[in-house]
Amino acid sequence: MAIELTPLPLPASADASKFADFGREVKGLSPGSLTAEQFNEIQELLYKHDVLLFRNADLTPEQQYALTKAFDPTSENYGHGNNKTGETKKSILHPDLKTIPRVPQVQLIGNGTVYNHEGLAEAKLKHPHHKTFHKTRVSDEDEAKGVTRFYRWHIDAALYDLSPPKVTTLYGLNVPKGDRQICRYDDGTGDELEVPLGTTAFVSGRTMFDILPPEFKSLAVRSKVRYAPHPYVWMAPAHAKSTGLGIETEGLEMSYEELPPWEESKVKTLPLLWKNPVTGALHFQVHPCGVSELIVDPLPADVKRTGNELYPDGADIKDLQTVRDLLYKMQRPAIAPNGRKGPGCIPQPRCPPHCRRCLQGGPSARFPPM
Repeated sequence: MAIELTPLPLPASADASKFADFGREVKGLSPGSLTAEQFNEIQELLYKHDVLLFRNADLTPEQQYALTKAFDPTSENYGHGNNKTGETKKSILHPDLKTIPRVPQVQLIGNGTVYNHEGLAEAKLKHPHHKTFHKTRVSDEDEAKGVTRFYRWHIDAALYDLSPPKVTTLYGLNVPKGDRQICRYDDGTGDELEVPLGTTAFVSGRTMFDILPPEFKSLAVRSKVRYAPHPYVWMAPAHAKSTGLGIETEGLEMSYEELPPWEESKVKTLPLLWKNPVTGALHFQVHPCGVSELIVDPLPADVKRTGNELYPDGADIKDLQTVRDLLYKMQRPAIAPNGRKGPGCIPQPRCPPHCRRCLQGGPSARFPPM
């Protein structure tokens, strides 16, 4: 049976012109039993479309791991380290993940108590709520009416010691049903997005870069971010913005002296932009919550200066407020729900109550791996 591709449904508010290539539903094959030829086709499709959806798939943890590992055969680790996420109790990720015992590269996430699942006799799962992480929160009255927020925009990566994964797989086991919610941005713009329960929203890193004005494109091309050591421990005492896109600067981050033991050689400095190996396009991929520095290279000597460039002589920016403001200005347009302010994002009902996640190679809301 030939592979059939269908565009993912877009919210009515999204600018369809910005999603011509982003996201496809794949029909006609099972992701758990791909031939080598089928996998090669799927691999190319993933890089072309960023997100692939397989409905009604049936995968064991072993099959999910094998599928994810196929994209990076040399890697043996879950993206945060096998069995590591539950060990660091100070990490903001600690309550959210449970390791499948016989396949530690696969994690169980969701909400509620699960019994006798793949070697887990009892797993108490807790879906993160913005009230535990954001500086402000939706009122109880509004929440009762179905108002919610994006918890945290992120890429699935440890960002310390281990390099970012090439691919994430998210396998929905039990998808909640009920009335749709209104995801509110609460940042003074009036932006909001209707979403299904248990939403995971996806945004295009390629579009995030493509829609930037020239001065920010120049800055992005020349910049790298340095992540804090153990970034999920470092950020745990801090509060997120109401959009879930980055941290409010209140001086609440854990000091480096308070962190678990860390080594300078394991601290990650990574580019803002990543080149797609199939399309050659540049994708903006940064986890803003964990960034501690922005390192900007100077303009090349043969580039004529116009006077509009940002940091034309280069800079090592360590002031957190400045770093966060710059990243927010570059990333916020891409998560806007409509074409007037940005392309929009695609919410998909594929998350809790229960799902398995595998990150390989190194509302939730995420930037697809590159």
